Amino acid sequence: MNGNKNAPIFALNNIRKSFADVPVLEDISLSVEQGNVVSIIGPSGSGKSTLLRCGTFLETADGGDILYDGEYAMKDGVYVDKAALRKFRSRFGLVFQNFKLFPHYSVLKNIAEPPMLQGVSREEAEDRAMGLLRKMGLEGREKAYPSQLSGGQQQRVAIARALAMNPEILFFDEPTSALDPELTGEVLKVIRQLADEHMTMVVVTHEMPFAKAVSNRVIFMAGGVIVEQGDPISVFENPQEERTRQFLRVFEH
Repeated sequence: MNGNKNAPIFALNNIRKSFADVPVLEDISLSVEQGNVVSIIGPSGSGKSTLLRCGTFLETADGGDILYDGEYAMKDGVYVDKAALRKFRSRFGLVFQNFKLFPHYSVLKNIAEPPMLQGVSREEAEDRAMGLLRKMGLEGREKAYPSQLSGGQQQRVAIARALAMNPEILFFDEPTSALDPELTGEVLKVIRQLADEHMTMVVVTHEMPFAKAVSNRVIFMAGGVIVEQGDPISVFENPQEERTRQFLRVFEH
């Protein structure tokens, strides 16, 4: 890390984003400290995934600041140049809803290829991949192809692939939304383990018990704004905003 040591690992200031003149994010600010887990919850269409996509440069924000380790990747709506942006990209890993594994690559190659593209030797990349497969409970599956795995196994491979790049922070975009309840448990167990190891994470999720159990901070979004945020006990057991109470009521039954 070459930023300010006291700076959050990741911060967004006053982020705005519209699609066809329809505001999707309005003046969103948040920060993530090293070793913390921040969960983002809220109804569909609230802007959660768009926020994550802006923070990881998959969408272009219309205004605001994006910082990693206190360094600006975007300041006042202006991005750094492409070479600098590539360096920022190396700082985070991203796990999608639908795995996004290469179907024609083996499990081992899916995990080892990204580090090799960054100059890591094949031997080191494959050693790293095998260690991560053990960590994910997928020993013996390194020669399998994605189509031969369950959804939960594919998502665990996707997490291993993200970890293979030694990121400073991991972003999860609804990592269990494509999975049935049994497979969801497998994936959440892995993310809990990472939380126990103090991996810095931002998790967009609809799994409320999970968010309550593993988060240092919970952010509730609705209508493109942050309605409420705080520690899990405050947000889940004593929400201050009526909109938050309405949303959480659905999960009480």
